[in-house]
Amino acid sequence: MKPTKPIPQLILVAILSATAAGRLNAQAIGASGDLKWLVVNSLHAYFSEQGSESETGGTERRNVTVSWPGQYGIVQSTMRAKGMWLGSRDYDHPLAGRVFPYYITNVGLKPNEYPNRPVYDAHEFMLIAKEDHPLVVVDGVISSNNTLYDTWDDIDEELPADRMIVVTNHTSIGVTVTKKVLAFTQQYHDNYFIYDYVIRNTGFFHPDSAARPQRLKDFWFLLLYRYALSGESVWDNESGVRQGWGTDNSSWGQNVVNDVIGTDAVNPETDIRANLAWYGPHSDRPLEVEDDWGCPNQLEDGLMAAAKFAGHITLHADMAPDNPADDPKQPRTTHHIETDCNEAQRAASVYDEPLIEKRYALMSKGHAAQTHAQEVELSGLPANEFNTYGGSTSISGYGPYTLEPGDSIHIVVAGAVAGLSREKNREVGAKWLEHYKGTGTPELVMPDGSAAADHTTFKKAWVLTCRDSLMQTFRRALRNFKSGYAIPRPPPPPKTFEVASGGDRITLTWSNEAEGDPNFDGYVIYRSEGNVLVPKTVYREIFRCGKADAVNTYNDTTAVRNFDYYYTIQSKDNGSTNDIEPGKPLKSNMFWTLTTRPARLLRKAGTSLDQVRVVPNPYDIRARIWQFGKDYHYDRIAFNGLPPVCKIRVFTERGDLIWDTDHTNGSGDELWDSMTQSRQIIVSGIYILHVEVTEDRPGFKKGDSVVRKFVVIR
Repeated sequence: MKPTKPIPQLILVAILSATAAGRLNAQAIGASGDLKWLVVNSLHAYFSEQGSESETGGTERRNVTVSWPGQYGIVQSTMRAKGMWLGSRDYDHPLAGRVFPYYITNVGLKPNEYPNRPVYDAHEFMLIAKEDHPLVVVDGVISSNNTLYDTWDDIDEELPADRMIVVTNHTSIGVTVTKKVLAFTQQYHDNYFIYDYVIRNTGFFHPDSAARPQRLKDFWFLLLYRYALSGESVWDNESGVRQGWGTDNSSWGQNVVNDVIGTDAVNPETDIRANLAWYGPHSDRPLEVEDDWGCPNQLEDGLMAAAKFAGHITLHADMAPDNPADDPKQPRTTHHIETDCNEAQRAASVYDEPLIEKRYALMSKGHAAQTHAQEVELSGLPANEFNTYGGSTSISGYGPYTLEPGDSIHIVVAGAVAGLSREKNREVGAKWLEHYKGTGTPELVMPDGSAAADHTTFKKAWVLTCRDSLMQTFRRALRNFKSGYAIPRPPPPPKTFEVASGGDRITLTWSNEAEGDPNFDGYVIYRSEGNVLVPKTVYREIFRCGKADAVNTYNDTTAVRNFDYYYTIQSKDNGSTNDIEPGKPLKSNMFWTLTTRPARLLRKAGTSLDQVRVVPNPYDIRARIWQFGKDYHYDRIAFNGLPPVCKIRVFTERGDLIWDTDHTNGSGDELWDSMTQSRQIIVSGIYILHVEVTEDRPGFKKGDSVVRKFVVIR
């Protein structure tokens, strides 16, 4: 690995001037301890130093983990919580001074009170990057979510994935768990994470203790998944409060249906060993139950908040500590539990023997006679009425293993979310809504190309294709794992991407690193109107070029005044390395360069030097929120009424030049961040603006100039 790089000054300034809310989301500390994020592909999630993400996750929004598709907001969540349990029989506890018939240590599903917290502080917690994220700038300001969320600790150019989180915990059962979470940005592999666990009997049961090794008998490793797939229907992105067209209790998964496949190792119906979950139609919605498939927005546009399935596939589980071959019988426990009503969920002392025994029995329970999905179907009830108040949690248990001191087992799981593309979601939902409200009768075509009998059948059929999409994702994850993560890579994104607002155009420029890729074949640019990373965002392609006509600048002359615009650029190849859809280009992921600040057409240029103004004047840093709005958290002084082409200089009162720039975008505006050319923040005082015309234009003669004085109060 390379040593951690120092943060460039420009980036440091941007980070320090970020909003408090952004810092809270990016580096929250709470019930789950420190958090790190993976946001480089379409699956966005935070990860805890505890080794699993219990409910609340330390953030003010309790339902924002594992969101897909991420380009439509973090509110596209699919998980309420995850849990990790470790258990053994006949455990000789060094602190208690006695042997427990059963002993369990855990994190989640429910948040643990710190005095009784059985999994101790992380021994290691890092985010490792294969390469740094691009520098994305809009009008001179760093404007990328990566600045806040993709805060890597180290660079490893040999990393098999694009990002990897590593968390290592010593636990109170004397087992050290190292979890690596791998994220890939290639477009066919960007909707799953791979979780690589190494569980080693080290004897470290307390952070301040020496190792006290002992044999662990009938050891089990349990993973728990509390899904909740109603996403944006119960969250408002701006306020972060529950509101929308969905039901409140669906936000914690009361209506989720869980299924399990691949549990019969003797007569397998599939080679996929996985659990999967979906949104079960909710009886409290103002729709007939069948019409709630996908949780459509019946109030506005028919868009479905839950046109997706989620799940976890076992990619590998050791036969035994001394046999690293994959055991097709693992996981040996696949069950579901009542999330809020099952006593085993409560946070309690690690010495609570009746509770420990119940937890161990759950871990080692084996496979259910019927899956949760089968039970719901046989009941004839909607899932929210069949489930208890808190819904159902899916569990996967690996064991029993015997771990001698120093022994370890290796378990690899992939967690995925898949479903309808946003475009197909909008199309299906809009057609359904027209029929549902009786405002139109658009053609309803089923996934197999046949005509649908009615709008309910039509929508349900499309939602159920999400299961096929999830299975396809599982197979891609399995293929990636078995290949040693040797999937083809697209050309890299540009290392710098700059967007500059102008008077008659918005100019995009980018660096050319991708052009060194042997299969490079140009760029594609997408633009969105309105704020990015929110559910209503629509991305439209506005530019494409190939290798022969590749450029590194583009002028968006189709922008309309008074609208905000956001951009992303993707490098693409010629499709020769695509092993899934041969011939179709592989593209760098959109999240590398997605802008999060708006660009817009600026004011028209002035018609005479008399119109040049400094705004505000005086500039009082204490009043900047009132001058520029509540979301403004950095200095900005505007020079308005400028000639279309001129030289701008700022001097101190005694005549020292501290900043200058060439104004060439044809607008009447130029913004200054009140920092000198050497990136020093200016002090309070009187300053002088000098504007010199550098090109003859109507109303302006080259060489003419004007001076304005302005005051800065800090």
